[in-house]
Amino acid sequence: MEKIKLLGVSLSPFTHRVEWALKIKGVEYELIVEDPQNKSPLLLEYNPIHKKIPVLIHNGKPICESMVIVEYIDETFEGPSILPKDPYDRAIARFWAKFLDDKCLPTMGKALLGNEEEKEKAKEECGELLKILDNELKDKEFFVGDKIGFVDIAANILAFWMGIIEEASGVILVKNEKFPNYYTWRDNYINCSQVKKYLPSRDELFSHFQSKFHSASTTK
Repeated sequence: MEKIKLLGVSLSPFTHRVEWALKIKGVEYELIVEDPQNKSPLLLEYNPIHKKIPVLIHNGKPICESMVIVEYIDETFEGPSILPKDPYDRAIARFWAKFLDDKCLPTMGKALLGNEEEKEKAKEECGELLKILDNELKDKEFFVGDKIGFVDIAANILAFWMGIIEEASGVILVKNEKFPNYYTWRDNYINCSQVKKYLPSRDELFSHFQSKFHSASTTK
C-alpha cells in the first residue's frame, strides 16, 4: 500500500493546492502540520534546499514546490486529469501557472506587506496584472477548458485568500467592477461544489491574517 504524507500548513494556499489535487484524484494522505517558525527535522531533511512547505512524501521520496507536486500527482495517480490532455493546452496551462507564481503573487505581496513606496507601485502593477487575467478569462468559466484545472489550482490564492487578506489588511487592491471576467471566475471557483467543501474556514483565515497584520503594525 502506498504511503503518502504531506508536510504543510492547514491555512496555506500552497498546501491547499496539493491537498486539492490529492482530493481530485481521490488519494488518501496524512497531513503533517508544520510550524513555519520552528521547522521540524523532517521538513529540513526532505526539503534542505528551500526549507519550505509543502512537501509531498510518497513512499519515502520527497517532492517539493506546490505546482511541481500537483503535476506529479496528476501523472502518478489515476482519476480525473488536472492538466489538459492536449499538448498545446497543457503548455498554455503551465504558462499561466508560472505567470501567477512569478508575477502576480510577488506583486500582491509587496502591495500588502511592503513599505509605503513599494505598496503604491505594487498596487498599480496589481491592477495591470489583473487586466491581463481578466482579458484571458473573457467568455471562459475557468482558465483552460470547462472545469477547474491546473491554472485554477495555481490561482487559488487569488480566488479565495486574496479578498480575505485585503479585508484583514485594509488594503484594497482591486475593485470588482473593473474586472468582471476575473470576478465571475472567482465566484465560479469559490462556489464550485467540489471546491467549496474543502476550503478552509473564512473566519479562521480572517482572524489569522488580522492578527498577523496587527502584529506587524505594532512592531514597526
